[in-house]
Amino acid sequence: MSEEEAAPAAGAHPAPGTRRPGGRTARTRASVRDAVLTGLAEQGFPGLSIEYVAEHSGVHRTTLYRRWGSVEGLIVDALELAGEDGWTPPDTGSLRGDLRALLRETADSFSDPAEAAAPTAFIAAAFQSPRAAQALHTFYGERFSRCEALVSRAAERGEIPHGTDAGALVRAASAPLFLRLFITREPVDADIADRAADAALAVALAGVFTAPTRPGPTPDHTSDSP
Repeated sequence: MSEEEAAPAAGAHPAPGTRRPGGRTARTRASVRDAVLTGLAEQGFPGLSIEYVAEHSGVHRTTLYRRWGSVEGLIVDALELAGEDGWTPPDTGSLRGDLRALLRETADSFSDPAEAAAPTAFIAAAFQSPRAAQALHTFYGERFSRCEALVSRAAERGEIPHGTDAGALVRAASAPLFLRLFITREPVDADIADRAADAALAVALAGVFTAPTRPGPTPDHTSDSP
C-alpha cells in the first residue's frame, strides 16, 4: 500500500482511534493495529518503533507520523480499536457460572504465551506512558460496563442485592488473577479462576458491593413548642 493510498485527505488530522467509514481507511487502520500488536509481542513497548510498524504494515512512516504522531499514538489507537469489538460477558444462567466463565476466559487468555504477549505488553506500556495508561483505563472501563448486564441479570434472579456495583464486583473477582500474573508471577488456571469467582460472589452476597444507605437528616426539635 502506498503512502498516497493510506494517507487521509489533505488537511485532515483525525485523532487516534477516530471511527471512520470502512474500506481503505479501515483496512489501513487494521494493518497498523496488527503490526503494533506483533511489535509489542516481539519487541515490547521500549523496542516498538514507527519504522517497525511501517515495515510490517506496509504504511509509509510519513503517514504514520502524520496520522498517529508517535508510538504512543499507535498504542492508544490499537487499544481503542480493540475496545470496538463485539465481546459480551458470559451468560450461563447463574452469576456463579458467569463469574467462573469470565475468569476462566481471562486465565486462558494469559496462559497461552503467544496470546498473552500483546495484552501483557499493553499493561507494561501503561507503566511507561500516561497516554497508554489512560487508554488501558478506558479499555477496561468499557469491559466493566459491558459486565453490568451480567450483574443486573443476577439481581433480577434474586441472586445478589439490587444495586450491586458491577465494576466493583468484576474488579474484585479479577484482582487475584492479575495479582498472580503481574505481581507474584504465579500461574493461573481454571481452579484459581473458580476460587476467585466464588470468593467475589460470597462478598457480593454479603452486600459489600452495594452503595451504603445514607441515614437521613436528624430532626431538629429545638424549635418545637413544649
